[in-house]
Amino acid sequence: QVQLVESGGGLVQAGGSLRLSCAASGRTFSTLSMAWFRQAPGKQRDFVASISSYRFRTNYADSVKGRFTISRDNAKTTVYLQMDSLKPEDTTIYYCAARPGSSSSPYPSEYNYWGQGTQVTVSS
Repeated sequence: QVQLVESGGGLVQAGGSLRLSCAASGRTFSTLSMAWFRQAPGKQRDFVASISSYRFRTNYADSVKGRFTISRDNAKTTVYLQMDSLKPEDTTIYYCAARPGSSSSPYPSEYNYWGQGTQVTVSS
């Protein structure tokens, strides 16, 4: 089992920045590929960014490319999402996800473990 705990959400003005963190425990973190998704109430869960366990390959949704940066620190068993130039449409709940294996995926169904979510609100 893997436990994921997100933190770092909050309220920020448009154009501002936030950094989300996701602390993992319960399994060797270096063997997990990690991702961030976001989901508004009543809507599907959308891919934001991912980072593989092998060579730390990253992938981003077009809507956040150039504004968000995903990274990981295996020593701290934590994955981060640096969010810059935030827009009101980025407002929603952000979820951290993990899957065993060397490659990440943009599909939520391919992740085995999920955090509880953290709210991000961007005011205009």
